[in-house]
Amino acid sequence: MLAIAHGFERFGGLAPCALCLHQREAYWIAAAIAALALVARRMDGSEMANRALNLLLAFAFIGGAMVAGFHMGVEYKWWPGLASCTAGSGGAVPTDLLGSLSQPMNVVACDEAAWIFLGLSMAGWNLLISLKLTIYSGLSVFYPRGFTEKSDD
Repeated sequence: MLAIAHGFERFGGLAPCALCLHQREAYWIAAAIAALALVARRMDGSEMANRALNLLLAFAFIGGAMVAGFHMGVEYKWWPGLASCTAGSGGAVPTDLLGSLSQPMNVVACDEAAWIFLGLSMAGWNLLISLKLTIYSGLSVFYPRGFTEKSDD
């Protein structure tokens, strides 16, 4: 998801708004938890540790889904966005501060969907994907070996 977001930014010319950047935080947190899970699995292999880390992943993804859902509501004008959605935050810090003051500032509004596919904005798609990842992570807490393992009956 991070690669897709950065791809839209880099190659599609779609600058992220403040809420878009907040949505990415959940994936960075999930990546850190997943890396920790890989290390824990190599070192210990404890089923309890795996379940705990999968539960943390589920919490990270549900947090991402909540931010995506909030952003989607802002885009649909169901509620107002954050103050940072109109303040021009999230942009790169220029090295020539005085020179940049004479240039127009491009503020990306959070309440305008920059890209829509099959009726959903990027925030809407992120909501669906985050919910799916929440379900997969949650199921892995209760079924750590997956659904394919046969019982010993």
